[in-house]
Amino acid sequence: MTKRDPDIRKPGDRPEPRPGILDIAAYDPGRTTATGGAKLYKLAANETPLGPSPAAAAAFLACRDGLEIYPDASAPELRDAIGAAHGILPSRIVCGNGSDELLAMVARAYLGPGDEAIHTEYGFLIYPIAIRAAGATPVAAPEKNYTTYVDGILDCLTPRTRAVFLANPNNPTGTYVPFSEIRRLHAALPPHVLLVLDAAYAEYVRRNDYESGIELVGQSQNVVMTRTFSKIHGLASLRIGWLYGPEAIVDALNRVRGPFNISVPAIKAGVAALGDRAHVEASVAHNDEWMLRVSHALETLGLEVTPSVTNFVLIHFPTTPGHTAAEAELFLLERGVVLRGVAGYGLRNALRMTIGSAEANEAAIAGLKAFMSGGNHGGRI
Repeated sequence: MTKRDPDIRKPGDRPEPRPGILDIAAYDPGRTTATGGAKLYKLAANETPLGPSPAAAAAFLACRDGLEIYPDASAPELRDAIGAAHGILPSRIVCGNGSDELLAMVARAYLGPGDEAIHTEYGFLIYPIAIRAAGATPVAAPEKNYTTYVDGILDCLTPRTRAVFLANPNNPTGTYVPFSEIRRLHAALPPHVLLVLDAAYAEYVRRNDYESGIELVGQSQNVVMTRTFSKIHGLASLRIGWLYGPEAIVDALNRVRGPFNISVPAIKAGVAALGDRAHVEASVAHNDEWMLRVSHALETLGLEVTPSVTNFVLIHFPTTPGHTAAEAELFLLERGVVLRGVAGYGLRNALRMTIGSAEANEAAIAGLKAFMSGGNHGGRI
């Protein structure tokens, strides 16, 4: 049998994904390496510069023996620890391989062809991916000043709406809305519409009018909240997320959740991380200090910075040749500094910068100062 060029195959010559799958734009995680510089400063993925708790690292290493044994299928040890830390029932918690898996599980369990689900204009790109993968249609609600606009979400409601995915605080903008607005949104939703609150950056927020969603979940039958160990706890490589929801929704999610979806090292490290409050407080203090310093330094350079309550800032660049975001990104890469391009979010002239170590922050500021002063980039892309 002769080989056939795959480009000239006819329909039916090979398995084809179901309609809609090839309409999904694969998630772009951003750059992980630089093109120059004596040292790499990766400020593109919102990773904590303090790393994980030493207790979490020790718990991870202690798992070397027994790797041939399956974990407990529903991660009760981790759910118990989360429940104790947040004052919620472990039976209403679902753990996942990162909160991304949980968001996909929610979409798979509650959405299908003909349904719509709303996300905000600059919301996390995983939302439309999960919605489309479930066969439903994503609907982008407009934002105001890079911030969730509740009335814009409500204007998008139709009889086909089955869910609203909302990050508070939001990635990549770093903005948030007061919880009074979340409650107003929830009160206006029909009871059959599921409100998904993604609070991945909740631990960083220092605003009196903010809540992560725990209380609203406890009072409602159509609200869930997702959280992660990837940010403040510094366990991104272990992929640990959790969801808190009503009993009926947790039951549905456990029916579609894959068995053993959380590894033993992840469980043990997660439990240990929750027990080290001092490490969390140190991470918050470092972030508070450098958020102010970085934001002020960038604004001094003439750059616009969207006010952020997270561990990153969204930096807006001029549109003039020689000073655009794309040019700034490449200029910094040559100096070992990696920021996150956000053109995939529709923010073509902005970059997202994680608050990193003091050394990394200073390197990024120095690089941007050289860039904005015209340092040898000559407008090239």
